[in-house]
Amino acid sequence: MVVDDMAPLRAAAVAIGLLSLTVLAPARAQDAAAPDAPVVLVPHRAIYDLSLGETRGDSQVAAVSGRIVYDFGGNACEGYSLDFRQVSELDTGEGKVSTSDLRSTTWEGADAKSFKFNSQNFVDQNLVDSVDGHAEHDATKTAVDLDKPQQKSLKLDPGVVFPTQHMVRAIQAARAGKTILNFPVYDGSDTGDKVFNTLTVIGHKIAPGERHHDDVAADEPKLANVARWPVTISYFDKAKAKADNSGEETPAYTIGFELYENGISRALTLDYNDFVVDGKLTSLEIKDRKPCP
Repeated sequence: MVVDDMAPLRAAAVAIGLLSLTVLAPARAQDAAAPDAPVVLVPHRAIYDLSLGETRGDSQVAAVSGRIVYDFGGNACEGYSLDFRQVSELDTGEGKVSTSDLRSTTWEGADAKSFKFNSQNFVDQNLVDSVDGHAEHDATKTAVDLDKPQQKSLKLDPGVVFPTQHMVRAIQAARAGKTILNFPVYDGSDTGDKVFNTLTVIGHKIAPGERHHDDVAADEPKLANVARWPVTISYFDKAKAKADNSGEETPAYTIGFELYENGISRALTLDYNDFVVDGKLTSLEIKDRKPCP
């Protein structure tokens, strides 16, 4: 493994940041709302501490440390914003340590038709990637205009889903007892021209008292009676899938977490195939929601 194994860390960092635009909806005591109930997004700020969970095969990763911080705001009238940062330190155990620092800001329209994104990736304090652009849906296509890393226009499938809408659909599916979602997602990650095929698997609702975790959610009274589900999302590089005729696909990475119906995510796992990073929720602030005018 070479140390631009930081590349999957950076790509998944974008995905985690965007997936944190989770759906927050009022919940009755451990009863999920109806699948067609309106979804309401509530501002919150969360911090996850990162550590190495496990290694597989001939992985040379000896240790991982770092932190994810994201700050989400907005409402159904103004759209939803996210300020996100992930700093990850990867130790190969050979005296070589690399640090990846991803900083990202995004905005997504509440109607799921508009998406703006800006990100910078630093490796060992050197800027290696900078992406800036926006995307719009219409009836026939998803149009992407990039300003960075170079000016470019893309026409994607109209069925492409933006990250917030991905999570809206996941919440609605969980409420309805559905277990599988499968569609392409565009999140502006990497160089801004990549589409991921995604497979979202939703487990059975977690009963009260099950799956105890030593994190801040365990002592948060606002979460005590809120329904939650285990969710796993696998990301497949759509371009690589087209080029590979073997019929076997390995995800670029997989993200797992427990998703509360009020939108809080805990017990993160970031699976890069040859190693897994755990993310422990260590700080959580649920902010007051600004009502629509």
